Amino acid sequence: MSDQSNSRDIILQLLREKSKLKQDVFYTTIDLFNHLKEVVRTVANELKPLAEAIDKRIVVEFRERNAYEIELRVAGDVLLFHMHTNVFEFDTSHHIWKTGYVKESPARSYCGVINIYNFLADSFKYQRLNDLGYLIARVFVNNERHFFVEGKRQLGFLYNDFPNSVINDEVLRQIVESTIVYCLDFDLFTPPFDEVKVITLGQVQEDSSMMSLKTGKRLGFRFQADTDYVGY
Repeated sequence: MSDQSNSRDIILQLLREKSKLKQDVFYTTIDLFNHLKEVVRTVANELKPLAEAIDKRIVVEFRERNAYEIELRVAGDVLLFHMHTNVFEFDTSHHIWKTGYVKESPARSYCGVINIYNFLADSFKYQRLNDLGYLIARVFVNNERHFFVEGKRQLGFLYNDFPNSVINDEVLRQIVESTIVYCLDFDLFTPPFDEVKVITLGQVQEDSSMMSLKTGKRLGFRFQADTDYVGY
């Protein structure tokens, strides 16, 4: 009976200390994602008339796919913002464990995450399911709304002060605008000849315009953006 009681006490302790914490982190993350939706919607509404003034063919659109996923199309690019529904812990080798902020309270290391991917707009338009998207940033946030970003170029070094950075709508807007700048400056390169010199009859017959052929911004190349990755 005592063993059973001890096991129950351990279960209740874990529920009290860990499961409750994960619930707090999840609801903080979903609240943040809802704020992100409104920020992205606002940015799209502001950019749309300005883009049309440059050229009416330039499309800027916001779309909410579901409760955990939104799209921002800017010209030929789509930014896909996806909130993961799980809460994550970091490996002990991760840099956040070296901060006094986490050492003081290890529970602060539990984070939700929002992933930001870059796709070609045509991949969605023509339903090219084999096309590639690239993770360009991921935003981590804990239950105290402290955050950091792992990502490409400025996304990886502007937002990496986890102990002192608290996320808000202004910061979210800066992150969104930085991702737009990055994806617009990240061009589609033609793949090497030898990578695309052979196709199957099925690929051709599946769609008369051969839309089943895989397309990505760096298909067949080393993904140059990986060389300028900066993480916390």
